[in-house]
Amino acid sequence: MKYSIAVFVSLIVLAAANTPSREEVLERLAVIRSTQRGNMNIEAAEGEFLSDLVRQVRAKRVLEIGTSNGYSGIWLALGLRDTGGKLITLEIDNGRYSLAQQNFRDTGVAPLIDSRLTDALQELKKIDGPFDMVFIDAWKPDYGKYLELVLPKVRSGGVITAHNVTSHPRDMQDFLARIRSDPQLKTEIVNLGRGKQGISVSWKK
Repeated sequence: MKYSIAVFVSLIVLAAANTPSREEVLERLAVIRSTQRGNMNIEAAEGEFLSDLVRQVRAKRVLEIGTSNGYSGIWLALGLRDTGGKLITLEIDNGRYSLAQQNFRDTGVAPLIDSRLTDALQELKKIDGPFDMVFIDAWKPDYGKYLELVLPKVRSGGVITAHNVTSHPRDMQDFLARIRSDPQLKTEIVNLGRGKQGISVSWKK
């Protein structure tokens, strides 16, 4: 029994030693953003904001709609490393999905992520809540549909966030109208980084 416990402890220590530090993950994130262009990534300041929001909400279950190359998912996972939570992320494009899997492995966050190659509008109907936090960064004209599907799955006190609300308002007018008028939600818009792409933050009452 003592031997088994010793082996178990050794495995935990070894796993911890092989987990990239926050600084190492941040360095890798910088490389991903600079070399994997064309993936419509959020900015680093926005990623830091989302990571902090995960901690603020003390999120255990986070849902991301639109994985792309995994850049934003890694930021979310950094927060989830501290809360002990996990991320479900959905991506419809095979190439971006495959790239994301490699980036998740390279940054050591893969064990925290349930990454699915799927049509979000179909998959969301199958996923059970509750979620503590949702991040939407996919096909802009479908934001309203995503919101309709996820709102019942977010717990009271949870938060729904969405990217590009400042840079692409014409593509998501129904979504913006809903988050501003729905009595279930209290919404603010946050603009960070040089691009000022805008993140909506809608708290569910």
